[in-house]
Amino acid sequence: MGDPYIWMENLEDERVLKVVDEENKRFREFIGELSDELFPEVWEYYSMPTLYGAKLTEKGIIALYKERERQLIRWLDGEAIVDSKRLEEELNDEVLLQGFTADGKGRFLAYSFSIGGADEGITRIIDLETGELIDEMKPSVWNVTFLEDGYYFSRFYRHGETPDGVKAPAVRLFRKDANGERMVFGEGLGSGYFIGLRKNTDGKWAMVTVTFGWNRADIYIGPIEEPERWQKVYSAEVPVEPIDIINGRLYVLTREGTGRGKVIAVEGENVTEVIPEDEFPLEWAVIADGKILAGRLVHASYRLEVYSLDGEKLEEITFDRLGSAYPTDADGKKVLIRYESFTVPYRLYEFDGGLNLLDGNEVGGEFTISEDFAASKDGTKVHYFMVKGERDEKKAWVFGYGGFNISLTPRFFPQVIPFIKRGGTFVMANLRGGSEYGEEWHRAGMRENKGNVFDDFIAVLGKLKAEGYRVAAWGRSNGGLLVSATLTQRPDVMDAALIGYPVIDMMRFHKLYIGSVWIPEYGNPDDPKDREFLLKYSPYHNVDPEKSYPPTLIYTGLHDDRVHPAHALKFFMKLREIGAPVYLRVETKSGHMGASPETRARELTDLAAFVIKTLGL
Repeated sequence: MGDPYIWMENLEDERVLKVVDEENKRFREFIGELSDELFPEVWEYYSMPTLYGAKLTEKGIIALYKERERQLIRWLDGEAIVDSKRLEEELNDEVLLQGFTADGKGRFLAYSFSIGGADEGITRIIDLETGELIDEMKPSVWNVTFLEDGYYFSRFYRHGETPDGVKAPAVRLFRKDANGERMVFGEGLGSGYFIGLRKNTDGKWAMVTVTFGWNRADIYIGPIEEPERWQKVYSAEVPVEPIDIINGRLYVLTREGTGRGKVIAVEGENVTEVIPEDEFPLEWAVIADGKILAGRLVHASYRLEVYSLDGEKLEEITFDRLGSAYPTDADGKKVLIRYESFTVPYRLYEFDGGLNLLDGNEVGGEFTISEDFAASKDGTKVHYFMVKGERDEKKAWVFGYGGFNISLTPRFFPQVIPFIKRGGTFVMANLRGGSEYGEEWHRAGMRENKGNVFDDFIAVLGKLKAEGYRVAAWGRSNGGLLVSATLTQRPDVMDAALIGYPVIDMMRFHKLYIGSVWIPEYGNPDDPKDREFLLKYSPYHNVDPEKSYPPTLIYTGLHDDRVHPAHALKFFMKLREIGAPVYLRVETKSGHMGASPETRARELTDLAAFVIKTLGL
C-alpha cells in the first residue's frame, strides 16, 4: 500500500509549487468575478467593530476592540490608550495586540503584542495617568497581577532553563517591584505544568491554579502579598478552577463526577457541594453582589443562572436570541459579560443583580435563529442551529467540527451574512466529539468512536436533503477531516463540500508537524489495533472511483504550521486522479490562524462565492 503522493509532503519540491500555482489559477477562473463582486460586502461585515475583552476599574471600563485594519485598547466611553497602527509606525512592522489587563484602581495598564506574526511577543506596562512606559518585557509574559506596589507575572521558558535549574519548556511566577525581580512560585515544576494566578475580588487573597494537561489541577491560596504562605487547599484529577474567596470560603468550579461541571465550597477540610451537576454543562461561574452568576450550555447556547452563595437557584436569564456569553471581568460588585451570536459580532453587558447592555453591534435586517434535532444512526439526538433571512431558497450551508472537546456555540461568521441575505440558510451542527453535553459527549466521538461523528453529520445533512434543501458541507482543521470523511462515505448527502486546513491522511498525521499531539484524540497509526479503525475511515485511503462526488473546494495555507498542507494537497490529487470536480485554493502568505485582515477576508469571500455558485443561489 504505497503512498503515490508522498513527495507532496516536501513543500520545497518544484512539482508541489507548480501544482499550487496552476490550481490557484484554475480556481480563480472558476470563482473570480463572483468573488470580486462579493468582496466589498464580506469586507463590510468582516470590518464591523468587535470587542474582545473588557476590564472594570474605579475610573471606568477599559476594552480591547478590533476596527477594520486596527486594534484599539480604549476607555469604553471613548479615549484610545493603545492603537495598533501607532505601534506599527513606531516599530515599522505588523503588530497584533494579544491581550491586556489593568489594575482595579485604574492606575496601570499591561498589554502584550506580537510583531510580524511571531508567537513570542512583548509586554508593556504603562501609567494610565501620564501615558508613560514603566516597563517592557521580552519575550512577552502573561498573568500580570497588580499589587499596591509592583506586580506578579508568569514567564514561560521556551529555551534554556528556569532560575531553579529545570529545563525548558517550563513556567515560573515572579514578583517585580522597586527591589527588582524575584521568582516566587513554581520551584521544581517540570515541563507540562501551567500556573495561573488571580486575586480574589476583595484583593486580599491569591488564588493559584497549577494544571497538568487535562489530567490534574491543584489550587493554592494565601495572602496576596506573602507568596511564602500560599498553601495547597484542593486537588483533583480533572480540570478545576477557583471562582472566588468569600468570608474565608473558597468557591471552586470542578469537572469531577460526569464532567458536566459543578460548584463546590472548600473551607479547611470541609468540602460542600453548592451547585450540583445538571444534564447540561456548567461552563463558568463568578460571584457578584453576594450571588453566584453562572453560564450554562443548554443545547449549545448559553443561559445565565443566578444562585445564592448556598446554592439556592434564584433566577434564569435568557437572551433575545440564541448566543454565547462569557464573563470578561468581575470585581465583587459587578460582572462584565461578552455576548455573541450569528448576527451579532458582540454585545457587552454589565451584571449587578440585573443585566444591563453597555455597548454592542449587530447586522441590520430580519433574521430568525431556530434549532432542531436529527436522529443519528444509533438513535442519538443531534442538535443543530438554523439561521435564515427574509426569504428561504432551500439552500443550506452546513458547518461542523466534532472533536477535541470543542463546542460550537453561536458566533459571528461575516462571510455567511451575504449568503443568508440572498436566501440561503446557515446551519451549525453540534456533533459528538465536542463538549456541548460534557466529557461523555466528547468521548463518544474520539478514537474508535470517531465514526459516530460522521454518522451525526450524515444525519443532519440527510435530514436537510429530505426537506428539499441543496446542501454544502463545510469544516476546517478537524472539521476538514469531518467533511472529507463524510464525502468519501456518503457523497449523496451533499451538493458541495468545503474542506479547510484539513487533517486527511490518518496513516501519517502523526509524522507531520505537531500531529503526534493528536494521538490521544484520534489513536496511534503505529498501533495495529488503532490502525485498523483509522484506515477504515481515513479519507485519503477511501477515495472510490465508482462514486460520484459533488463539487469540492479544498483550501489550505502553505505556511500553516499546525496542520501540514500535504493533507490537503494529497487528497486533492487523489480526487483529481478519478476525475472528480475538485478545486484547490492555497493561501501562499498565511499560517493556520495568521495573515492580514484583507487576506483573511478574501479567503472567506471565496468560500461564500463557492457556496453561492455551486448551490445555484
